Parts: sequence; C-alpha cells; structure tokens
Amino acid sequence: MALVFGLATAAGAHVSQRGGGPVAGVPIPEITHGQMPIVAGHVREILGLAGRQFQPDPDFRRVLNYARIQRSYCLWGLVPGSISDEASPFNACSHAYLAASRDLLLRMVAEGRDSRAADLALRIDHEMMLSSTALDLCSYSASPYDTATTVRPVWSDVPGHAASLTSLLAIAALLAGAAALFERLTGRGRVPAGTDRA
Repeated sequence: MALVFGLATAAGAHVSQRGGGPVAGVPIPEITHGQMPIVAGHVREILGLAGRQFQPDPDFRRVLNYARIQRSYCLWGLVPGSISDEASPFNACSHAYLAASRDLLLRMVAEGRDSRAADLALRIDHEMMLSSTALDLCSYSASPYDTATTVRPVWSDVPGHAASLTSLLAIAALLAGAAALFERLTGRGRVPAGTDRA
C-alpha cells in the first residue's frame, strides 16, 4: 500500500495545523491533490465502513465526526471543480474531508479488525499506482489538519469562480422552484372559500 501509506507515514510526524502552532485536536495527515479524486471515488464506502466499526476509540470517533462535518461544509463534493480545481473556493475544505476520510481508512487497516477496510485500501492503492497524477501537488497538499480546526469554503471567492457560481445559482433556482411547487400543491397562501378578501 505504498501510496496510501507512504505519504501518511511521513505526514504523521506533523504536530501543527496549517502553518504552525500546537494541534488542539486529533492530527490528520495531509493528502496530495492527485490523491483526492481517487479517495473521493470511495469516500462513501470509507465513511460507511467507519460508521459501522464496533467500539472505536475516541480519536477515531472524532476523526469520523470531523470528516462528516467537513464533507457537509463542502456540499458533499457536488460543486463542480471542488476536488479537481485548486482555484475552487471549495478545494481547501475538500482537502480536509478527504484527508480525514483517508486517515479513517488507515486507522481501520492498522486496527486490523475489519478485512473490508484492508481490501478497500488495496483497491485504492492499486488505483493510485495506475494513476499518473496521484502524486500531483497543489498549495494545500502540504497542509496537515486536525479535528479542532474546521475548513470552510471561501464564499467570497465564489463570484469569481464560474463553475461554483453557476452550480450554486442552479441549486438556488431548483430550491426556489421546489418551494413554489410545494406551495401550489399544498394550497398554502390560498384564501379559504367564502372568505371576503376585503
């Protein structure tokens, strides 16, 4: 499991979060830009396995909770470019939840109690070995994380990032349409029959 474990071993020595200072939470090793799409392809499976672990230790639970929170902050990776585009306002927070997800997998493999985790790690490692971009770096690739420090999207950068702006406007339009349809179907706002509007 050279690629899955190789970078994690070196990163495990970090004791700072994003530029210095003591780590307040559980340290999480960084993830390279090139590893992100591969881990993202398995993130639901990783989190599903992690959620089914029997009596996990407190650090494991904190990393799992962090991964879930970070993933929701990043809108579950649904915004185009949030994982692949370094310029995306969602890229930094995507690094955080994918790094946490990979860390969960490494912890499950190290624990050795669930063969499914080892099988999944082997599959991911195989994909990374076949990928020509797994070791690609970006400005966030050297950033370790910790469970006490959440990373949110850079909302102020959304207007300048076409893919993010377009997708969020589309989501807003869908929600507005759904709300209008719900109001029509439920009859909310109608004046009951026989009621004088005057």
